[in-house]
Amino acid sequence: MYPRECLLTPAIIDSEMSARLIWAIVSILLEEAALVAIVLIGLPEWGIEVPLGVLIAVMVSWAVLAVIFYRMGSQALRRKPVVGLLTMVGGKGKVVSPLDPEGVIRINGELWRAKSAVHKIDVGEEVIVQRQDGTKLIVTRSGPSLKA
Repeated sequence: MYPRECLLTPAIIDSEMSARLIWAIVSILLEEAALVAIVLIGLPEWGIEVPLGVLIAVMVSWAVLAVIFYRMGSQALRRKPVVGLLTMVGGKGKVVSPLDPEGVIRINGELWRAKSAVHKIDVGEEVIVQRQDGTKLIVTRSGPSLKA
């Protein structure tokens, strides 16, 4: 049998995401209400009239932007956290700037300083992390396309 904590973990994550979704919807509605109040009550006080079509377009744009930000935030929260450099060993990444012998690689969506263990590695090639040297990753070219 699994420990009780393992059985509850997906439910806890789902309830946290549901709570975030409810909070996001409520906050969007409050923002929209504030926008309507400003446009319909505040601006006419200063002699500024905004056509209803413009108000609707602004509100729809604001809602679309909020949905995009919500999705981006949810993806960031779901991403598995990287726990230190030691977890990078054995990981795969892509070269962002040429490793001749030092450059930059992208691994797990983050940019890291890296050094080629053997030879020059060009931009776009896949590398495997062999070890670390301080905050620098020591890498070799991945796959059967090893060049001398």
